[in-house]
Amino acid sequence: MLVTKEAVELYHSLLNDQLVADSFEKFNHSLRARRLYFGDRPLCTVLRPQFYSKELWAYIAHETETMLRAFRKAHAACMTNTNLRAQLDLEAYEEELFSLDIGYEAPWTTSRLDSFFTREVGQPPSLRFVEYNAETPAGMSYADELASAFMELEPIKQFQQHYHIHAMPVQPDLLGALQDVWREWGGTGTPQICIVDWQDLPTHNEHEICRDYFIANGCPTILADPQELEYRNGHLWVKDFRVDFIYKRVLSSELINKLGVNNVIVRAIKDHAVCMSNAFSAKLMAKKASFALLSDEQNHYLFTSDEIGAIEAHIPWTRRVSERHTYFHGQTIDLVPFIADNRENLVLKPNDEYGGLGVVLGWEADSEAWNATLQKALHNPYVVQERVAIGQGDYPYLEDGKLAIRQRMVDTDPYIFHGKRVNGCLTRISSQSLLNVTAGGGSVIPTFIIEKQN
Repeated sequence: MLVTKEAVELYHSLLNDQLVADSFEKFNHSLRARRLYFGDRPLCTVLRPQFYSKELWAYIAHETETMLRAFRKAHAACMTNTNLRAQLDLEAYEEELFSLDIGYEAPWTTSRLDSFFTREVGQPPSLRFVEYNAETPAGMSYADELASAFMELEPIKQFQQHYHIHAMPVQPDLLGALQDVWREWGGTGTPQICIVDWQDLPTHNEHEICRDYFIANGCPTILADPQELEYRNGHLWVKDFRVDFIYKRVLSSELINKLGVNNVIVRAIKDHAVCMSNAFSAKLMAKKASFALLSDEQNHYLFTSDEIGAIEAHIPWTRRVSERHTYFHGQTIDLVPFIADNRENLVLKPNDEYGGLGVVLGWEADSEAWNATLQKALHNPYVVQERVAIGQGDYPYLEDGKLAIRQRMVDTDPYIFHGKRVNGCLTRISSQSLLNVTAGGGSVIPTFIIEKQN
């Protein structure tokens, strides 16, 4: 199980100032050529990928898939139970959109569970999920291109003399999942795909990579801002390009806030004129309050004893912020005073933001900022979540022309297909506790499975 520590030490032993300088020169050219930039920032700034042994990755994938069963059960219950949906603090337009007939079974064609994975010598591994990106998970096309860029580097080539390296390409699964949904929806032949998002976002590079992959694999694909879509003659169009399938990367909240609930996309879905993935109802489990729904003892009747055990093992204690009494690890607490008195071990999160926006880490906030956020949370949908151990690792980079190795915080975010199956992983590293590229910090690295050569 500790093969990865041994592998990291070997990998670092292969490095020296000249090799790292030469590798970074080649790497930076490759990043630019492959469009591996988030806006104007390079996506990766270190020279080591994330390594997992086959056993460790099998553990992560198995435990993630186990948790997904609980999320699916919670989602199904919320679709039919207004009292449960009330715990998610939905907007009125969300209630309306969730009832649309999407034409296929699982609303999450693709999704991502964000987590922290840790393990100590002599202790079992720990996997703690902190958010479910169930609406529009980013990073898949970046991940494949970044893995390819790393495989060209000299340190990786030298490392392969000692270890077999297995990448986990996710773009084939992404396109395959979209095609599955197209057929389930009733589509025939090859759909014409439109990747829909605002055109001025820093994720535009990833959309271009994704478009090119779809086209290379036989699916006519374009990028479009939602405002470019027209609904005429029973079809959605972008100029003279007929849109059969929307790969939705735009956030539902932004789409509705800017274009209204009766926009052309919603109208076309209602008329069964276009297939769209992910469905609007995927947003149910994307709410931060979905973790409170799973974690809260008042909802344990939804789950089997095994599922409750998995929730307690992998979902940190989470509650919607409100004036109430509840339990914290078996102890009755008055929630609001408890939050005020225990900021060192708690996080406050807005229910419906992304990119780390509005998240306050209690151990990094002073009491004034914490209490101000708590007051805001009493009048706006927020959750409070227990602090979890954050994964850490050492990563090499170039500093003043020389090799430097520094410790970084690391997250582990498995990609999920049809809400059931795991393949591939987004790995982010940062010197800050809030690991989020959108928030302006951190770096993305590829994830590889390794096996020691005999």
